[in-house]
Amino acid sequence: MKGSALVIALLAALAVAAFAGNSLLARAALADGAIEAGAYSAIRLASGALVLLPFLGARPSRSDLPGAFALAAYVAGFSLAYLHLGAGIGALILFGFVQATIITIGVMRGERLIARGWLGLVIALGGLIYVLAPWEAGRSAAGLLPGLLMAGAGMAWGVYTLIGRGSGAAPGGATGSTARYFLIASVIVAPMLLLDSTMPRWDGALLAVISGVVTSALGYVVWYKVAPQLGLATVASVQLATPVVAALGGALFLAEALTMGVVIGGALILGGIALTLNAAAPHDQ
Repeated sequence: MKGSALVIALLAALAVAAFAGNSLLARAALADGAIEAGAYSAIRLASGALVLLPFLGARPSRSDLPGAFALAAYVAGFSLAYLHLGAGIGALILFGFVQATIITIGVMRGERLIARGWLGLVIALGGLIYVLAPWEAGRSAAGLLPGLLMAGAGMAWGVYTLIGRGSGAAPGGATGSTARYFLIASVIVAPMLLLDSTMPRWDGALLAVISGVVTSALGYVVWYKVAPQLGLATVASVQLATPVVAALGGALFLAEALTMGVVIGGALILGGIALTLNAAAPHDQ
């Protein structure tokens, strides 16, 4: 049992590293114009679909569409947002909305939160508002758009997480489902190429391929192998480590500053979400 728990912990840590890696790779590729959002999204999904092609398990069907659309919405919003957001603040907004989405869907399904859970949601929302506020770091009101795009990506990833947790019984299991989602999503985002005004440089395309193959396709397969073995609250708490890793990685590898606004807002978001963990009413668990 201890060995099994250790394997699960290691796989979860590997998944978190992959999630943070996606933020770092996207910011590195998009920040200096090496590639634009349309090409980055298309290459990321197409390369992921290509490496997963041998594991399809079955032909894509209508039942795969919800997962594919959620994945496409996440990747599109993620890429467009990272044209302007730093890796750390982007991951902070992303996973703040991921957890809010998971909790909201849980409530809609009949799970009730105790007062501590509602308090946590209010605190986390306050942190997000603080991070996105136009007055933070002299940001203009127009700068809210990248934050809103990342918030939309977070909601899409929250839905994708819940869909993926239940994909084990599908043909080919979690790996087969992930392969089909990537294949369909790569078609869905293809029109984004029309948004680009320049051809991608080789280094930008390479970073998109690494993101698609390693930190996305293989990272998601690892995540959906381990996620069904974790409780929903644990799934939420594990992903909360991602913004911390991304922020540290951004400071170390991309020379991004850790502003006081991000630190304060991040503390509010992570602290608020932490209060919501295991905050379901006892008789609903």
